[in-house]
Amino acid sequence: MNGLLTQGVTYLADIPSPPRGVLHLGPLPLRAYAFCIIIGIVVGVLWGNRRFVARGGRPGRVTDIAVFAVPFGLIGGRLYHVITDNELYFRPGKNPWRAFAIWDGGLGIWGAIALGGFGAWLGCRYYKVPLSAFADSVAPGVIVAQAIGRLGNYFNQELFGAKTSLPWGLDVYLRTPGGVAGTLAQCPAVPEFPTDYIKATPTVLCGTYQPTFLYELLWNLLIAAVLVWADRKFRLGRGQVFWLYVAGYTLGRGWIEMLRIDTANHFLGLRINVFTSIIMFVVAVVVLFVRRHVGREDPALLQGRPPKVEPDRSGTGGEADSDLAARPRDDGEPSDEPRVKTTVSEQSTPETGAAGEIPAGSTADQRPDAE
Repeated sequence: MNGLLTQGVTYLADIPSPPRGVLHLGPLPLRAYAFCIIIGIVVGVLWGNRRFVARGGRPGRVTDIAVFAVPFGLIGGRLYHVITDNELYFRPGKNPWRAFAIWDGGLGIWGAIALGGFGAWLGCRYYKVPLSAFADSVAPGVIVAQAIGRLGNYFNQELFGAKTSLPWGLDVYLRTPGGVAGTLAQCPAVPEFPTDYIKATPTVLCGTYQPTFLYELLWNLLIAAVLVWADRKFRLGRGQVFWLYVAGYTLGRGWIEMLRIDTANHFLGLRINVFTSIIMFVVAVVVLFVRRHVGREDPALLQGRPPKVEPDRSGTGGEADSDLAARPRDDGEPSDEPRVKTTVSEQSTPETGAAGEIPAGSTADQRPDAE
């Protein structure tokens, strides 16, 4: 009786894996991995925008730059995954077209950061804001987006660690096409299945494994909190928050990656992602040390390109236009400062430099006498 009770308590403590990674709404497949990625991007952009405005930037500017950064980031993340795990797509018996099936999982964070950073640079150039300020603003949101993305791995029942007897282990079940019946013999050494497979009925427990997706999710949320705390306390700027994110993330990713048992290529005896984490951690620490005394950017620099102003179509004349039009600066760059409408008596002339004085020959001869 006690043994049965103990088994029941242990089972309740285990994390049950979901029955499927794809939910079909009629003919439309709703893929959990893609859904989690989208939610993460939305959260990251919204939070990044709030932080950017708090640092002196324009509302909506992070969304504008994300239009450049997000597509590049998704492409870069997929490229990194396909290159570093090419045996999944380009070996005998594999379908190379699956390299485009991003909904099945497989985004490498380093490729996403590299090409996404290039896209962000393009956006920052276009909108004339410092890339470092943009990176510092979005860094906490980026790592929270990564945490949300890890839930997609949970629904796909993938990227877990070795078997474990810990009470918080992940129960991994056999998945089959359409959920048809199966046997324990059908569970591979690493029981990861195509994302459109469904938990077999009756259920077959392949084993209980380390939930590395959960470890990384919690670690990322912890680092996000550290970034916000450090930024507020030390007023970090000029890329310091971003590089602190890189250091914190790689510190956790290194040991979590070593727990995983999924297929991975190795370099110098280490999984490629472990090796990359070590390199990026060292780079981040060096950058933070070199820039330890650098202050935050002048908030005025974050204003950048002013938003476009629609022309007045009310037909009321030029007064409304003059109040809304942007006045060019002396250096030729546009400004969002409203143009001030002045009268003749308030203007100064190049000839006199005195307000209210009109040069000889002017037609404005009705000027009142000075009081």
